[in-house]
Amino acid sequence: MSTCEASLAPLLGPAAANATDYLCNQFADTTLAVDSTYLLFSAYLVFAMQLGFAMLCAGSVRAKNTMNIMLTNVLDAAAGALFYYLFGFAFAFGTPSNGFIGKHFFGLRSIPAIGGFDYSFFLFQWAFAIAAAGITSGSIAERTQFVAYLIYSAFLTGFVYPVVSHWIWSADGWASASRTSGPLLFNSGVIDFAGSGVVHMVGGVAGLWGALIEGPRIGRFDHAGRSVALRGHSASLVVLGTFLLWFGWYGFNPGSFLTILKSYGPAGSIHGQWSAVGRAAVTTTLAGSTAALTTLFGKRLQTDHWNVLDVCNGLLGGFAAITAGCSVVDPWAAIVCGFVSAWVLIGLNRLAARFRFDDPLEAAQLHGGCGAWGVVFTALFARKEYVEQIYGGPGRPYGLFMGGGGRMLGAHVVLILVIAAWVSCTMGPLFLALNKMGLLRVSAEDEMAGMDQTRHGGFAYAYTDEDASSRPADRGAGGFMLKSAQTAQVAAAASPGAGGQV
Repeated sequence: MSTCEASLAPLLGPAAANATDYLCNQFADTTLAVDSTYLLFSAYLVFAMQLGFAMLCAGSVRAKNTMNIMLTNVLDAAAGALFYYLFGFAFAFGTPSNGFIGKHFFGLRSIPAIGGFDYSFFLFQWAFAIAAAGITSGSIAERTQFVAYLIYSAFLTGFVYPVVSHWIWSADGWASASRTSGPLLFNSGVIDFAGSGVVHMVGGVAGLWGALIEGPRIGRFDHAGRSVALRGHSASLVVLGTFLLWFGWYGFNPGSFLTILKSYGPAGSIHGQWSAVGRAAVTTTLAGSTAALTTLFGKRLQTDHWNVLDVCNGLLGGFAAITAGCSVVDPWAAIVCGFVSAWVLIGLNRLAARFRFDDPLEAAQLHGGCGAWGVVFTALFARKEYVEQIYGGPGRPYGLFMGGGGRMLGAHVVLILVIAAWVSCTMGPLFLALNKMGLLRVSAEDEMAGMDQTRHGGFAYAYTDEDASSRPADRGAGGFMLKSAQTAQVAAAASPGAGGQV
């Protein structure tokens, strides 16, 4: 007898068996409807992060490459949808399967199924897959051929990322904390709740290899190897993109519960998934906010400036780090997570400059480095009560600093090493092959002129170049002044020989 029937039968009596069945079926249908609506809403929030990525990328590159980077963000979503539908979802969640890769549900065959996956689950997971591809596009911005974007995006969303998500989030995955088809890794499994490793490390390591193989942008380092800032053209777009990503993260992290109508205690108590969802949103907020403030003052000490762009990246680094453990740590621990993630990002950026590594959006450092820290952080601070509520069963390992021993930490370190190796062995050779065939980097002439003009039929903005020596203030902002096309035409008609600016 189900829990529902066992609860209603004494109230309605044996003569009302049909009424009991009817009410229990209605309760079950309502629960499924509410959980599906919650998951769909979360999927919409995660997809809205693509708009945030687009704005962040556009503001972080020079104006002459705006159309190029915007188009890549659109194609990440579009190409990702097709390849994740055909192959990616099956490789990730095609159960029953082995611990390495799924092997069912190609093209969503047999979905929806009773007791199995529904379309809302596919949509939610697709939004995660294209987020990983969007991370990589930032690392190789301003110098990559468009065909290379299409090839790597399809390969990443259709194969590389789904395999990693199978390891952690499938019930068959070798590292999954919810594994049902075999023993848990170190009797613990890996708790990467919303993807510090699965999403952020995968995208960051892929971007690392792409940027390394392509090399830095022209002018990024001088002849002596010193760093030269190639500033993005719009801090406003960067801030807008950051806020959109922050908003979307409330679907990314809390939405990864997948359901909301689940009780952890007796009826009428506050202990349920609804409370855990709220806690995940709070830990996400605190980690990002702490990282933003830490970056603000940390960079102030280094540069003597209050830099909004650094603060935005620090904020996102805190979010990337807390993503793994947002559901199983206390709010105070999230503050620790954000504080450390800010210094991880600052340190990796200094290391990147020393080794002449050029990542226009700091994506490899932010998502790869802070994502790896987030996986370690979870193994240190996961609370026993939360781990048992969400992943089930007493006696499970939990955070080292919370008294849970080192088995979870061992499993998490193994995952970090395996993700780095897997992405390196798949995306590295792909970028090398594209480079060997001349399909990876644009020519020096195209790069200097800007890909909007040479590859996409015209600029996103109408602008005129200026002599850098005559307008030094403009050089730091990208070496040009923006103007509307209409204003430019009026000025040209009024004074053909003049070069006035607005």
